[in-house]
Amino acid sequence: MPALNPLRPHTETLANGLRVTLRHSPTLKRCAAALRVAAGSHDVPLEWPGLAHFLEHLLFLGTERFPTAQALMAYVQGHGGQVNARTNERTTDFFFELPVQAFSGGLERLSDMLAHPCMNPDDQQREREVLHAECVAWSQDPTAQQQQALFEGLSPAHPLRGFHAGNRDSLPVPQPEFQQALMDFYQRFYRTGQMTLSLAGPQSLDELQALAEHFGAAIPAGEAIPQSTPAPLMESSDNRYQQASERRLDLVFALEALPDASREALAFLCHWLNAAKAGGLLDGLQKNGLADSLKAKPLYQYAGQALLHVELSTAQPDHVIRERLLDWLGFFAAQKEWASLRAEYATLLQRQQQVSGALQLAQQDVEQLEAGLSEQGVIALKDILKKIGAVDNFSGEWQLPTPNPFLPVEAPVTHAGLIRGQTSKHRGLRTFAQDRSRSRRENSPIQFSQALPDNTDEGVIYLRWRLDHRPASSLQSHLENRLAPLREDARQAGVDVSFSASGNEWLLKMTGLQEPMPTVLEHALKELTNPDAVLSQKETPSAGLIPIRQLLKALPERCLESTAESNDLQQLWATARWDGLAIGLSAQTQAAMGLGLSRVPGVAGNQLTPAPSIRTQRLWNSVDTGSSEHALLLFCPAPTQDIADEAVWRLLAHLGQTPFYQRLRVELQLGYAVFSALRQIHGQTGLLFGVQSPNVTPSDLLEHVEQFLRSLEGMLDSMDDAAIIEQRQSLAEQFDSAALPMAQAAELLWQGKQAGHSSDYREQLTEAILLIDRPALSAAVQRLNQAEGGWRCLASEPCPSAIWQVAK
Repeated sequence: MPALNPLRPHTETLANGLRVTLRHSPTLKRCAAALRVAAGSHDVPLEWPGLAHFLEHLLFLGTERFPTAQALMAYVQGHGGQVNARTNERTTDFFFELPVQAFSGGLERLSDMLAHPCMNPDDQQREREVLHAECVAWSQDPTAQQQQALFEGLSPAHPLRGFHAGNRDSLPVPQPEFQQALMDFYQRFYRTGQMTLSLAGPQSLDELQALAEHFGAAIPAGEAIPQSTPAPLMESSDNRYQQASERRLDLVFALEALPDASREALAFLCHWLNAAKAGGLLDGLQKNGLADSLKAKPLYQYAGQALLHVELSTAQPDHVIRERLLDWLGFFAAQKEWASLRAEYATLLQRQQQVSGALQLAQQDVEQLEAGLSEQGVIALKDILKKIGAVDNFSGEWQLPTPNPFLPVEAPVTHAGLIRGQTSKHRGLRTFAQDRSRSRRENSPIQFSQALPDNTDEGVIYLRWRLDHRPASSLQSHLENRLAPLREDARQAGVDVSFSASGNEWLLKMTGLQEPMPTVLEHALKELTNPDAVLSQKETPSAGLIPIRQLLKALPERCLESTAESNDLQQLWATARWDGLAIGLSAQTQAAMGLGLSRVPGVAGNQLTPAPSIRTQRLWNSVDTGSSEHALLLFCPAPTQDIADEAVWRLLAHLGQTPFYQRLRVELQLGYAVFSALRQIHGQTGLLFGVQSPNVTPSDLLEHVEQFLRSLEGMLDSMDDAAIIEQRQSLAEQFDSAALPMAQAAELLWQGKQAGHSSDYREQLTEAILLIDRPALSAAVQRLNQAEGGWRCLASEPCPSAIWQVAK
């Protein structure tokens, strides 16, 4: 296995005051940058709430050197990367991830937008309306309302009690006083001394340092400016309060004068508070009928202050729960330096680092935390527990949580001939190459792909079941709850596990470190097929989703044929047909999977039919989102499963992504959630357009989307052949195996398998993209506008016209 990434990145301060962290990780496929500015929403003048958030938005609106169509967001999207920003209480973060060859261009655009923002008055007016719409949606969101309510027990003088989102009233753009405050804030804080730049990628440290120095040279130099110290969290000597509602209790602990290492200490404490396993706090509360769930997290940390929030689902009196919590904390505090817990915690952080992508690593590094609980963290943790009020005379009934079963390293099992646990049912467990060399005709229920290298420490496993009936939503929730502790243990061990339902299909997916996967698979299948699974689990309500996310969640199921519903778990498994795909697994891991595969329920069904085509149809699906906001998704599948059609559809998505956002989000101001992308759903490749708006109805949103689609021909006419070739090449490079992370490459192969493509699907797709010419693009635009592949619309309102057919 490749060596672990170094736990600590290289850290230094450049001559101009810019702090940098550099992480060289040769296994990464992409590069990432995370820039932190030491200024946030609590640093703005009291009379202009929302100014910091507003400035963050303005910086993305282009510069003289890189106008909007060439700015950071368009550039990153055009190279298949990801980009975003976030305004926090005392910091503002900008971050992006790109392929190696495009990384320096991204850094150049980030430095230019920070150093030379346009601040155009018209742009400011438009962007203020976007913030206002976000603010309205935020004020109506139950989760946001609950979060804000948690601060009501704090001192009114503390900035956490204030309004910081920004809206039409708090951002008077035309006023000279506001413009002066905006410029003063920018000039005061957007300087090298206030910034930390974190870079992560496969380049050498010397190359990363050169990139950092080039970036820093473009930023105005300036000394670090001390940020103001906030008022005390509480007016009285009390350091805790609670809020109780039906079957919910929120405990908030306000902590002051904490030592420097308190951030890592709180992370360590919350990890063990949240451990939902035998011997843990929640296990003890559940066994005594005191609580069903528990979630602990820091709400705020700055300048020696912290808010620790413990949320419990309970019907018990608040004083009973509070006493039990403090009793457990007393038991926890009595452990001798937490030696075993610290060792397991450090191991899981190492595992998490192994499976983190470049962007995750860069964001972690900018926090500059220890990779575990240091000796200073132990001292801080003891101080925190004392201030929380952990009792000395705790009861003797508590235990430490049981160790994670997936963290110990076991020697791989190797066998010649049949795989361990293999039966005649699984005799087809071969690689694609072996299948071809033997000219076998029989079909394997799971295919071990050699399309990606098997010499890395990562892998991906897909298991899919086609059911005779659609599983009832209550059954799905029960199974997901049943898997929740296993999923958390697996995540800590470096394996992300998901179990999802779409119509009459179940999909079990594992992504991450391949070493623990065989054991995780065995445990997951055991939990899913346990006949008692649906008898003992209480359903946990899911957090509310904004309307556009509700539509995105519903889309995959709407793309399958509707079937009757069933709550009979054993019958569903008995008649299920299954197939699967394993990618990147070594021979040792494949051999070790034998026992797990012998436990797969159902019968082999390698010839599962693809999702139904909706060619030439316009289907409308209404989804009750329970919100006053309007939302619409339009999914336009390619006319056929032919790779040439997929290739040209991908290029259309690539060309249209930025113009769509510019037209509907920036120019028309239709909403703040505006996107277009290419999506593959059950093997179907399609263009996906999405908009959420506070005041524009779905039928009007659809008209705007259709107008944009009709404008694509003119957009193509305005591009010369050189520009089309450049965009075509840029898209093709995104499928280079050297630049495609394992999880994304695996998802591409899985979708290709569902569409009936061969194992060299990625190579064929790349070749097809490079062959696209102008006539093919023009023809694709016409086929798109004629809905030759069909259009499927999901919206928050009923069907608007007779041209659309109401989907069943």
